Amino acid sequence: MPTIVKSRRKRKYSRDAVWRALEEQRDEYGAVIGLYRPDNPAVSLSLNFVLAQEESCFHSRLDMQPLRFFSGVEACRMFVSLARDWATRYPAPYASAHSIADEQLTDSPRFGRKERDARRDGFDKVYELFWLNVFGPKLVESVGRERMLSTPAHLVEELPNGSVLLVLWPTPTEFASDEARVAQARAHVHLRPDLDFDTVLRTLRERSAALVPVEPQFHPDVAPLLSRLPDEFAISTRQRKIAELNAFRPPVPEEWMPVALPSDVVNPELVRSHYDDLSEGLVAALHTKVPAIMEETAESLTDLDFYFWRDNFPERYARELIDSHTAPALGAYLGDVLVRRLGGTWVLREKMEESQVRVGKRVWLPFLRARRYMQSRQSLLEYSLTQYFKEVERYRP
Repeated sequence: MPTIVKSRRKRKYSRDAVWRALEEQRDEYGAVIGLYRPDNPAVSLSLNFVLAQEESCFHSRLDMQPLRFFSGVEACRMFVSLARDWATRYPAPYASAHSIADEQLTDSPRFGRKERDARRDGFDKVYELFWLNVFGPKLVESVGRERMLSTPAHLVEELPNGSVLLVLWPTPTEFASDEARVAQARAHVHLRPDLDFDTVLRTLRERSAALVPVEPQFHPDVAPLLSRLPDEFAISTRQRKIAELNAFRPPVPEEWMPVALPSDVVNPELVRSHYDDLSEGLVAALHTKVPAIMEETAESLTDLDFYFWRDNFPERYARELIDSHTAPALGAYLGDVLVRRLGGTWVLREKMEESQVRVGKRVWLPFLRARRYMQSRQSLLEYSLTQYFKEVERYRP
């Protein structure tokens, strides 16, 4: 159960609080409120009440993670009971419950159609079968009520309003098993005699293969960054992305020299003051989005890597702005981290990109690294700040 009701302000959950929140948020279009439970198991639920222009309708979508929440037969029985009650009270053309990852692989709700066609026609034939299905009266009649009720499945039940509730197997957690896929294909072909059983089963098995868990084995120098990326992709593609990231090998950093170029600046304090301004400007601009930036640590660099990648920063913002401001500010910040955390020493040059930080027996070029880093979204991975710090760290005395 949720513990918080949120509209313009938060309230402790109660039915009265829900009504008060709805009244508080209501305008000429309707009202939207949120119900939350921050503690585990967490709940985030939005209720969107739109004033009906035509016939009133009820839409509900419920996402739960992890799927093993429904590994028990009793939990599934209660959920089926909920679906039965909803489908009886609010007749729907079609409704379903299934693994989100597997559902995404079906291209639901388009199922390969153009967006406008999918919106116009809806679920007008049995495009897919999921763990739980509710077929509205119109769809039942188009398939044939007798055929629908004779579907080979765990549960087939005719509801009072003419809808049919169909559950393929007792629990949804084994949806990707071969036994469940065979049952799914058999039921689908029963309802769609025009489909070929072997073709349907092959497609289902391919979907199961795409969802087989892949153990992360990221390159150690970029593992702190890469471990954050899979969750940014659709759940149906995460295992493939993990496999791709496992194979990713960033190039060995080349932004260093064995011997330092001597400093050629006339006023070192003025140059350092300029670098400090650049670095502080970066912190001021990003401290709310990347709070760790204020700490100037290896973790701060990883947080920056992730922020720039998720935001697709190099390809979203003007190249002139990036080259003239962001990259130089990032180079100054990176150099300061090498100085502060790895005992480095600045060797200043009039040409900014030649300025170096001496760590151990090498001198490093943070401004050059930052320029290469900011070329594209892919370059954020190939020239990550995370990897650069780890490479420099190996040469710390």
